[in-house]
Amino acid sequence: MTTVDQKELDEFAAGADAWFRENVNPDPGFMTPLTFMEVGTDQQFDYLRDWQRKVYEAGYLGAAWPKEYGGGGLGDKFQRAATAAMRRHNAPIMLNAIGLNWTGPLLLDIGSEENKKKYLKGILSAEDIWCQGFSEPENGSDLGNAQLKAVRDGDEYVLNGSKIWTTLGSYAKYMILLARTNPDAPNKYAGLSFFLAPMKIPGVETTPIRKLTGEYGFTQTFFTDARIPASDLMGAEGEGWMIAMRTLEYERGARGGQAGGYVLTPFDAFEVVELARRVKRDGAPVLDDPVMRDKLVELMIEAQSLKLCQERGKVAPLVQDNPMALPLSGKLMMTEFVRRASEFAMTMLGSRAAYYVDDPEAVDNGLWSRSYLNAFSATIGGGTSQIQRNIIGEHVLGLPK
Repeated sequence: MTTVDQKELDEFAAGADAWFRENVNPDPGFMTPLTFMEVGTDQQFDYLRDWQRKVYEAGYLGAAWPKEYGGGGLGDKFQRAATAAMRRHNAPIMLNAIGLNWTGPLLLDIGSEENKKKYLKGILSAEDIWCQGFSEPENGSDLGNAQLKAVRDGDEYVLNGSKIWTTLGSYAKYMILLARTNPDAPNKYAGLSFFLAPMKIPGVETTPIRKLTGEYGFTQTFFTDARIPASDLMGAEGEGWMIAMRTLEYERGARGGQAGGYVLTPFDAFEVVELARRVKRDGAPVLDDPVMRDKLVELMIEAQSLKLCQERGKVAPLVQDNPMALPLSGKLMMTEFVRRASEFAMTMLGSRAAYYVDDPEAVDNGLWSRSYLNAFSATIGGGTSQIQRNIIGEHVLGLPK
């Protein structure tokens, strides 16, 4: 274990706090996305891309990634200190979510030296935006049944099919892609392969998808005889399912190595308490209603328990009986909590919850409506809540399929 110089860490943390205090702009003049799945305009994209680059160049993103690949070469505690400073000063989200949180850690763990040098620095600087090509229109949550075809032709693969819910697909330079290379494999999983595929090539087209929130954070991506180099294959043919499952462990927070920052605006449950103080019913604050107050206390207890579970997961002796229980349940518990807490905020607002962004009658400029509508995408992405419950049942509780 690397020994951390406490004085050096304290100085780094103080520097990060001062830098974010000075550089965070609370009002850039337009609506800033709450999540990376909400980036739907060029203005938002350019702003967040510039912001990520600025944070990276200041040394507060990728601080724990190796120096030889563009990182800071410091320990995880340094990056955690920088991320904590971002939260304190309500900094904008990091844009390059798939690159920072999934592709980057995957490359650091099992990628080739060539690919680490080729991709990692561009991920940190936001020069190279990544998207994810897992879900398909006809297969829903059955990821193992992915049908996009990748046929070997000399030194290339020819891709045909489509992927859906490709967040930032219209802006991405690369995609982590799960494709079927062997339709005759003995089982559906053995026929899948994993690619680090370029997006800006002939035969690849994206179509924006309008979300419940009214913006275009998702796209559908179409591949029509698109050719990519055979060297874009990660691992060997037929290893795609294994690599995809490892990737989902990063996405669900069950495996570490992420670059830092956050790609979803952290949900502060205590802001719901403050809302209950401000919003009135029959001339009195909602907080004075004993029924509403009781429900609010339940939410605060749950918020604290989730926080303690995160801390408990870091202490090996406390989870030795079932070390994967907390990591595998974290995504389900947190996303469902945020959805319910946002729904409760909407309940407190009553009829005023119907007012959305930029409506003069909207409370906090429609923040709570946005938060509630956005919460659903988090309960679907990375595996639906129903799929997460299956995973916990099978891999934590040992229940049969």
